[in-house]
Amino acid sequence: MTSKLTFRSNRTKKRQLLSARYSSFLEPTALMNRLRRTRWFSPATLACIPLVCIIIALWAGAAAAQDQELTPEYIKGVLDAIWILVASVLVIFMNAGFGMLETGFCRQKNAVNILAKNLIVFALATLVFWSIGFSIMFAGDHPLIGGGGFFLTGEATDYGLDPFPAGLPIPVFFLFQAAFAGTAATIVSGAVAERIEFSAFLFFSLLIVGISYAITGHWIWGGGWLQELGFSDFAGSTAVHSVGGWAALVGAYLLGPRLGKYDENGQPRAIPGHNMGFATLGCLILWIGWFGFNPGSQLAADENVVYIAVTTNLAAAAGGATATITSWFKDSKPDLSMIINGVLAGLVGITAGCNGVNYLEAVIIGGVAGIIVVYSVPFFDKLKIDDPVGAVSVHLVCGIWGTLATGFFIELSEDVTRSEQIINQIIGIFSVGAFTVVMSAIFWLGLKAILGQIRVHPEQEFQGLDISEHGMEAYTGFVKEPDSFGYNVSGEISDSGPGFERE
Repeated sequence: MTSKLTFRSNRTKKRQLLSARYSSFLEPTALMNRLRRTRWFSPATLACIPLVCIIIALWAGAAAAQDQELTPEYIKGVLDAIWILVASVLVIFMNAGFGMLETGFCRQKNAVNILAKNLIVFALATLVFWSIGFSIMFAGDHPLIGGGGFFLTGEATDYGLDPFPAGLPIPVFFLFQAAFAGTAATIVSGAVAERIEFSAFLFFSLLIVGISYAITGHWIWGGGWLQELGFSDFAGSTAVHSVGGWAALVGAYLLGPRLGKYDENGQPRAIPGHNMGFATLGCLILWIGWFGFNPGSQLAADENVVYIAVTTNLAAAAGGATATITSWFKDSKPDLSMIINGVLAGLVGITAGCNGVNYLEAVIIGGVAGIIVVYSVPFFDKLKIDDPVGAVSVHLVCGIWGTLATGFFIELSEDVTRSEQIINQIIGIFSVGAFTVVMSAIFWLGLKAILGQIRVHPEQEFQGLDISEHGMEAYTGFVKEPDSFGYNVSGEISDSGPGFERE
């Protein structure tokens, strides 16, 4: 009897002990600690979760596509679409590069304004290009202007595309082209920085992308008269960069220079950027993004993509190298801003002919562009066209050079002579330039008449556009140094500042 009672007592105690142990095991904190210590929840195991999800998704997709015959044409069509999607993302990411570059080259009191412009401009460009720009650029067969299939409501043939899988799906092609359209508008931002009304810039971006850029793009890429003529611009030295450069030139001229840019004798004075680290990062982002810009313009995943990537990289490297040497020789110092613009100049220069020149010719095109940009920046300064980031020199001047160089170097078809191709290139450069200048002047002057002004008041410019237009600062809580003309972030005159003497 005693043994039975003892056995029951021991069994009861064992149950109580197990109950206490499992209750503590199931407590959230204790449970998570145990799970962390198990090999099933190690970092390596957790890293496999996304891979498992992808495999499941692909398995489900394969099951859903059982009725689809996986022909070589279909597989190639899918690969083409995926590659152009990746290239589109690379080009869209270039907006971060433009934002960093422009912010770094300008003063800290305008950093928020510049970042806001570079962010919102792509959103607006996407919407206006979706609604009307894409159709004007690619729909229809009129030699001067396209039309039809607005808001992406058309069929593939309406936009000059073959039906999938022979051609790209409409959404992928649109996304790629929208990234290009946003780039053209973003170029303008740098040339008019630190003095443009925020609203004026937004309205101008809508007009340039939806109308002017779309029309000239139709001439070059949408089956228009320049394409029929034989004008060659593979990825947009003229169609994108020169168009943005011409619009930027007109805007900078009509706005006038920033306050303090010229001394009492009319000589230009440097207004240093506040963060060259940002500018360098922006350059590198743009360099990487260009591997979507140029190779993506092949519009297919084939063997030419890598070749185009190499010519693009060689031109960028040559532009950076020659700009460094030239600025070192010209100013007795290697100027970082010129190195940055030299890389970008090489990229812009090679964009028109990256698919049809050999490696040595790519180096020549990029190298010459790097030399040109070093002398172009002070040239526009002497003309009192104030361009804070050198956008006109990089995108317009080097875009013209790259388009012209394409006529000299590109591999020709049997029915076109070298002289004929050069003439075609010159016609394209001048026709697109003249049209863009006229349209940009109409847009800028029209906005000035409607809005009353397109430039901020002098008091706002002194104070900085971050405070006056956005009511915030990019560096809240940090000590702000006065700018080179003795004005601090709030626009008040300071006793200290580089080169400033208070009377």
